[in-house]
Order: sequence, then C-alpha cells, then structure tokens
Amino acid sequence: MFVNNLKKFLRPDFAAEKPPVSGVIEIQERLVPVLYRRHPRARRYLLRLRADQTVVVTLPRRGSLEFARQFAASRRAWLEKQWRILEARPAPPPVLRPGMEALLRGRRVALEAREGGGRLEIWFDNQRLQAGAPEENLRPALEEHLRALARRELAERAEELARQHGAPMRRVMVRSQRSRWGSCSVRGTISLNWRLVQVPETVRDYIILHELTHLRHLNHSARFWAAVEKVCPDYRAAEAWLKRHSAEVGF
Repeated sequence: MFVNNLKKFLRPDFAAEKPPVSGVIEIQERLVPVLYRRHPRARRYLLRLRADQTVVVTLPRRGSLEFARQFAASRRAWLEKQWRILEARPAPPPVLRPGMEALLRGRRVALEAREGGGRLEIWFDNQRLQAGAPEENLRPALEEHLRALARRELAERAEELARQHGAPMRRVMVRSQRSRWGSCSVRGTISLNWRLVQVPETVRDYIILHELTHLRHLNHSARFWAAVEKVCPDYRAAEAWLKRHSAEVGF
C-alpha cells in the first residue's frame, strides 16, 4: 500500500521532469561541459565525471540550481583528480581490425578472421559476425551484434532474476544509455544498458538486482542498500569493477 501511494505521489514529477540545464566548468585548464539535472529520488546533490568527459550534477527534486553550481565549483579539486584517473584509463580503440580485442562478459576476446562460404567471418569467443574485408572497421558491425546479443541475454536474465526474487517487474528494455548502467520506472519497467553484455556476469547481475530492488525502494536509503546486499552480498566488488573498468566498456 505504501509503495503504491508513493508511486502515485511521484508520477506527476516524472511526467513533468525538465531537460537538463547545461554549463561549463574548468578542469585541468579545459572548459568541460556540465549537465545539471533533477532526479525525483535524489536526496542530496551528487557529482560525477562521466567516461565521455562530461560532468553531471544531480539535484534533488526541489534543489537549487545556483547551489548546484556552487557545489560543483567547490569540488573542483576532486574533479581534477577524477579527470587524471579517467585520462589514465585505457579506452576502446576508435577502429577495430581482425587480431585486435574486444570486451565480452568481462574478458578480452581476440577478433579472429576466418573464411566462410566465400565471405569473411569474424569470430570472438563463441560469437561470429560477417565482415566485408579484412581492412574494414569492425566497430559498427560488432556493436550491432552485441546490441542484439544484449537484447536477448539481458532481458532473459532480468526476467529470471525477477521471478527468483519475486520482484514486481512488468517490463524490461535494453537501451543505449550514455550515463547509466540501468534505471527503474515507477511503473515497473527496468531499463538496462546494452553494454552490460560486456561486463562480467556477476557485475551484470548486480546491476539488474540493483534496479529490481528499486521496484520496492524508490531511493538509495539505508533500507535500499540493505535489500541489495541481501540479494547480492558481493555488490561492493561489482561496484569496484565498474569504477576500474567502465572506460573500457562500449564503443
């Protein structure tokens, strides 16, 4: 009853949610884009540097945009440290050729070229895709293949975990989210980033369970994290993997 009432209370805010406000902040003598966005479940101001070198400031539903700007400016030293960490991380190469590697289920897998029926096939692990020529950039074809793989695997795994834990999930969607691994709507829809097909299965399951837990706890309260730990005792290890390797995932 409490959750249903809370959903009714939050639904107008989701419908009327405004687009992010943009700005810039100086980091390491560079002007870096900043997005200020409100989130109906946020209880405090949050700051994050994304892998695409954009700063995101999350505001509580009734938070002040001016205070959010001051908050971001006050954390410049932290942002500079995160910037140095981000630049030191290995990023996926802009062009993929046979013999190079791609991330699949948490492992670096070599892209192996084979002739098959007069056409070039690229094998990686137990997956294969068609390619036009050895010198062709494999990135677009590989991304399309992994998206299709993710739509099957992530949806099936989400449904399996929802049944296993009795989570009231109504629908699962696999999307290309730039700044989130997953999200949950008050109407029971779970959205998952297709790039989760590239992370270890334990990390993938943590993200799914994280979002399924939001179906009952529409916040990041102590009760929420206690519920996450109950269904995923090693969730801190999954969080640590994402922090170390997120820049290697995706295209």
